[in-house]
Amino acid sequence: MKIRFVTVGKTVEQYLVEACSEYEKRIKKYVQFEVVTIRDLKNAAALAFDQVKEQEAKLLEPYMTPNNYRIVLDEHGAEYTSVQFADFVSKKMVSPGKDITFVIGGPYGLHQRILAMADCKMSLSKMTFSHQMVRLIFLEQLYRAFTIMRGEPYHHE
Repeated sequence: MKIRFVTVGKTVEQYLVEACSEYEKRIKKYVQFEVVTIRDLKNAAALAFDQVKEQEAKLLEPYMTPNNYRIVLDEHGAEYTSVQFADFVSKKMVSPGKDITFVIGGPYGLHQRILAMADCKMSLSKMTFSHQMVRLIFLEQLYRAFTIMRGEPYHHE
């Protein structure tokens, strides 16, 4: 079982880079974990939002293969408590033959084609967070899910 976390664009704020690295390291103690960062588009400022999403979709498509359970983070997706998310991840991890791929699009969201390829859409909150903060929040929640699954004292109810 492998979990892949695919994001569009680099995290540039150093304090977020350090925090994300810390949670990546912690997650790797529980599962084979890979972070894939799709490069920012060089000409994005000259393109309309839909054109940016289309170009990003072309770069994301190779990671949206049906042999993975594909979960996209989208503001219109299902919301989970931390315990519910841990249960969700636990159930997906025991599904035979499929790795899990989580995908976060660029600042303008995901192209409809990528959303249509997803097996599941998930929202972190009804609130809006900066694109870079979403990565950290997601990684912390994934780490929290593993501690909940293992009955470790990180999460308090």
